[in-house]
Amino acid sequence: MSIRDWPADERPREKLLARGAQALSDAELLAIFLRTGMPGKSAVDLARELLVQFGSLRALLEADLRSFCSGPGLGEAKYVQLQAVLELASRHLESTLTRGDALASVTHTRRYLTARLRHQPHEVFAVLFLDTRHRVIAYEELFHGTIDGTSVHPRQVVKRALHHNAAALILAHNHPSGVAEPSRADESITLRLKEALALIDVRVIDHFVIGDGQSVSFAERGLL
Repeated sequence: MSIRDWPADERPREKLLARGAQALSDAELLAIFLRTGMPGKSAVDLARELLVQFGSLRALLEADLRSFCSGPGLGEAKYVQLQAVLELASRHLESTLTRGDALASVTHTRRYLTARLRHQPHEVFAVLFLDTRHRVIAYEELFHGTIDGTSVHPRQVVKRALHHNAAALILAHNHPSGVAEPSRADESITLRLKEALALIDVRVIDHFVIGDGQSVSFAERGLL
């Protein structure tokens, strides 16, 4: 049966318009992205098949070109379209931060940093540079490491803070293992950075550790 033959309140597009995107399942959202199915399969049926093949929606969204194109009904055009959608979502989060106070928008800050860092296969150390009103000046990924660690150099962080004339900053790094719990090394480098930046009157107001679907804030833990 074609989706057009379904009751109106069960069709993904109509359901989204009536109840909002949050009311749709992963398969229904993916079906809207796919637009059409295949002979003998509706777009929703195809979406469910793809979710089973890739194991999860996240795995599908983060698949490389070759893996993505191995799925039925997918190809380079869909891959390009998906990458554009993901980048639009990332830029939307970034623009939300840029317009507002990063401290007053902890949820947006956490979402943005998670979107930027969660999928990284290796550890990445990033910094959000903020002005005197805690609005975002820039986001930079300063250090890249291996699957289980990276070297962070306070001198380089200080240099970039001076370059941006930042008044404060938020640190962030991911744990490729998926476990967001801060390590002793994380606490140590945070203290070193805080002390180094204090010499140029730049505050470290938070440090987020990004895991798989979770994150830890040093400020919320009382570690700063």
